[in-house]
This record gives sequence, C-alpha cells and structure tokens, in this order.
Amino acid sequence: MATLIRNARVFAPKDLGVQDVLMVDEKIVAVGKDLSVTLPELETVDAAGKILTPGFFDQHIHVTGGGGEGGPSTRTPELVLSELIACGTTSVVGVSGTDFTTRSIPNLLAKVRALQTEGVSAWMYTSNYRYPATTLTDSVPNDLFFVPECLGVKIALGDHRSSFPTTQQVLALLADIRVGAMLAGKVGFMHVHTGNIPGSFEMYDEIVAKGFPIKHIRPTHCGRIRHVFDAAVQFALKGGHIDITTGASCCFDHPAEAVIAALEAGVDPKLITLSTDGHGSVPRFNDKGEMVGLGVGGVEGNLNEIRRLIRDYKMPIEQALTFVTSNVGAALGLAGQGVVEKGACANACLFTEDFELTDVFARGRRMMKDREIVVKGTFEY
Repeated sequence: MATLIRNARVFAPKDLGVQDVLMVDEKIVAVGKDLSVTLPELETVDAAGKILTPGFFDQHIHVTGGGGEGGPSTRTPELVLSELIACGTTSVVGVSGTDFTTRSIPNLLAKVRALQTEGVSAWMYTSNYRYPATTLTDSVPNDLFFVPECLGVKIALGDHRSSFPTTQQVLALLADIRVGAMLAGKVGFMHVHTGNIPGSFEMYDEIVAKGFPIKHIRPTHCGRIRHVFDAAVQFALKGGHIDITTGASCCFDHPAEAVIAALEAGVDPKLITLSTDGHGSVPRFNDKGEMVGLGVGGVEGNLNEIRRLIRDYKMPIEQALTFVTSNVGAALGLAGQGVVEKGACANACLFTEDFELTDVFARGRRMMKDREIVVKGTFEY
C-alpha cells in the first residue's frame, strides 16, 4: 500500500511550505518537493491548494463508553470508528471512568485492539477512578510490562466519586508506575481525572518536593473550574504537563480560551495538550437545575477548538495544531506520533484553506476521501 500526496502545504506541525508526502504501508517514507516515485499500485493524490497536517491525537476518550452513575440505563455506548475519522482523529488513548463494575479493563483492552485492527493507532490506561488500581494482571508494573498498549494508570483525585487516597498512597502508585515503565521501556504516567474538590495539586507539590519526577503526573480536565485551572497553571509553570478537556464543562467560554489564558500566564506551549473526554455522559438540566436527560459526549471537540484558535484567536496554524498532535505524541513518549516526517506513522489529514476537513489517512490507509468516510468500523456497514 503506497500513497503519494502531492503539492500540499504541509504543517508537520511546523510549516514546511508546499511539499509532497510519500506513505508506504504504515510509515511516511519521504517528505520533499517534486518527489519522483515509481512503485507498483501507487495511489497519487493531488492536494494542491490544501493543507496537510498530522492526524489528531485524542489522549482521553471513553472508547468502551462512560457514564453509569444514574444506573444501567445511563451507560453510554461504545465508540465507533467513523466518529474518529469524521473529525480527523487517528490516534487515541482509551480510558475507563466511574464504572468499575460493568466496564472492565479487559474489555477496554479488547476495544483498543479492535480499533487497531480497524485501522487507527490506539493505546490505553489501566484502571479507572479507583484506588487501589484495577489491573489486568496482578500489579501495575506487570500491566505496563506485559501489555504493549498500556501507557500508565488512570485515577480520580479531588472528585466525590474517587477513592480519596492519601499522599503516601499516591506516591506509592507513582513509584510502581515509574519502575514498571522503566522495566517495560516506557515513560509511564498517572493520568488523573481532576475533580472540583481542592487539594490534588497541593498533593503533587508535596510529592515533587520529595524528589519524585513531575513528568509522571498528568492531570486532565484542567479547565473545568477556575481554582483547578489556576492550580494547573502553577503546576505547568513548574514543568508539569496539563490537559484541557474540549468536550465537557469549562470555566471559560470555550476551551480555546483556557489555552490562551494558560499561554498568557507564561505556560510553555509544549506542556499543553487537548483531549475530548469523548463518550462520557453529558447530563441535561432544566431551568430548575433538575437533570432531565443524558447525552453522549462527542469526539469532535479537539477539531472544533483548533478551528476556534485559528479562526477566532488568529493563532498560527503551526502552533494551534501542536496541542492535538506533536505535543501529545511527545508527552506520551510515542515516537512518530503527531508529526509528519520521515519514519513517522502515516497519519495525516487534508484540509481546505479555511480548515474544513476533506481527507483522512490512518496508518497509511485512506479513511476519508473528498469528505466521505470510506472506511468504517466492523459493525457500521
């Protein structure tokens, strides 16, 4: 399988100008001007006048469904492949949430592997909101070592549904993650669902003060409420990564505004990522504050907020893209993800000049062609 994309303006995410991009099987093998290519069954795509970007990377998505807090009928459905393709997402990290009873970790792993088979890049965090961690094997280090897809551990802190572990317990979990990841040749992360109850960032300060590396602590939902955002900014100013959710509640008018506020506060742009929290449950309330229904969180939030940064805030395309491409791949220690360069995974999107998505390539395979999704999930046909 070989595809040559000609004459696109390539954002790698750095602006490379007009280039050709050659994909062979699942890799990008060349990026350059006027590439001369002779390969059997080569597909050539004329992308003149279009923008080529890396495929988007969503590092927090409930691929097996979320919800469940209101009983079995409130469990949200599983993700299907075409949802990702429709918004240019070619790489995901699957997570579990509150429901540790019916949403098992083996089921999460099975779904991640199904998505890989269907054509996108996929990983996972073991466990859910609970402490001690809910694992596939007998321990966190063994999950990291024996399960290639496992990048770390999900946990909830500062949330009424969390297990409220002590600082020492969180430090012990982090030590297991760090050492297990070292043995597995990974970086290893504690991916934290951050709730509204204060205290989690103070806990991180205490842990880092003991000499533990800040790089293993990865809070998400950092824009959900103002005191969380302010604490997250201080965390990032000390060198920690922060993740802002694009598909849930936000203390700003839009998540894009949270990105701008973090940058204006002096946060290194490379330490900011975006994720959707897709397929979590979204409650609907009436004017009395009573819940009257539930929806399902979409997975298009990253694309919507990148467009907003570019269109409304006039952010350069090459900077806006980093929050859902190269920053994510680098933060997770996944070489070749979120970039367009020789040797990288062949994930790419084509956009019109006004940033409307027209084509998606995942691991070298064309999944969307001229705005039509041409590859769908196993049970979507």
